[in-house]
Amino acid sequence: MKDLVVWFEIPVNDFSRAKQFYNKLLQTKIEAEEIAGTVMGFFQLRNYSNSGAIVQGPGYEPGDKGPLLYFNAGEDLRPMLKRAEIAGAEILQPRTLISEAIGYYAVFRDTEGNRIALHSKG
Repeated sequence: MKDLVVWFEIPVNDFSRAKQFYNKLLQTKIEAEEIAGTVMGFFQLRNYSNSGAIVQGPGYEPGDKGPLLYFNAGEDLRPMLKRAEIAGAEILQPRTLISEAIGYYAVFRDTEGNRIALHSKG
């Protein structure tokens, strides 16, 4: 197994806005589907063994009190962090060294109010 996260769901209020944000951030195409009254936008991510979705529906409320998801930003998180900022994110923690062995992280608030983190070795 190469990726720690096997599935994730990011709650959203404005599905269209969130879809646009995450399409830009992850350079992907989100495919939407309604399942039992819940709209799910599935990430189409190549080069990863796992995936997830943005979700709008009963029981899904975005905010900064829930789990903190760390996206694998590859070798250098700066390009992805810049895309997040351009797409409308608020940078909460700029690129910060954890340690030479672990690498770097950054945290932002997405367009729906969720805290999302990035991690990279460089």
